[in-house]
Amino acid sequence: MKTRVLIVDDEPIARRGIRRYLAEHDGIELVGEATNGINAVEQINELHPDIVFLDVQMPDLDGFGVIENVEPVNGPAPIYIFVTAHDAHAIRAFEVHAVDYLLKPYDKERFAKALVHARHVLGQSRRANRGLEPLLQSLRSLRPLERFVVKDKKRIFFVAVSNVLWIEATGNYACIHTARDRHLLRETMAHLEEKLAPHHFIRVRKSAIVNGACISEIRPMLDGVYDIVLAGGAVVTSSRRYAYKLRALLES
Repeated sequence: MKTRVLIVDDEPIARRGIRRYLAEHDGIELVGEATNGINAVEQINELHPDIVFLDVQMPDLDGFGVIENVEPVNGPAPIYIFVTAHDAHAIRAFEVHAVDYLLKPYDKERFAKALVHARHVLGQSRRANRGLEPLLQSLRSLRPLERFVVKDKKRIFFVAVSNVLWIEATGNYACIHTARDRHLLRETMAHLEEKLAPHHFIRVRKSAIVNGACISEIRPMLDGVYDIVLAGGAVVTSSRRYAYKLRALLES
């Protein structure tokens, strides 16, 4: 079975160097190249590479943001090798379970060592059939989501998490509500709840998460149900199942 590789770097020279070194190894299939973080997320989600050579500093979305925004998959997660000209990110790279860290400029011997190690880890991962979730859980616990990547037909833009009043489940999507707009994300509520800082965002019912900093009033209703009034006047009704989370907020 060939090892499927994706290269992510905004510098053409860097991508060319990785291609040249990869060509010296058997059993490699280069499935694509991405020149920025947003395109990297799209290609990883679509192509499901085995190994990703991932630059840290890129336009729009850095390497850590790429990992944070990759969709969960059934089966082994991609193996990440960070590639950067700066050593300041090394500790953080290993905190998100990157298997190696190539510091530019590197030679073909150092590259080969990283590739061999990554393929070994990949083999273990395939045997264990581990999914992406353990990696994401580790990342989320270290660095809660700070902004949403929103895509529509004409553009890709960002919405700061702090500007979101509440989030509502809508079929296979989540709708994020700000003071002025609404935006759809292809995310599950469970996935979002894990990515968001738990002391800021509260799941108040199966289909709703609210920003605790935007709550202006909580009105007790019947049987453990609450009406939650948010900044701007929006009202979200909680369910009994999640009432304990609101009580914890009131008692904090």
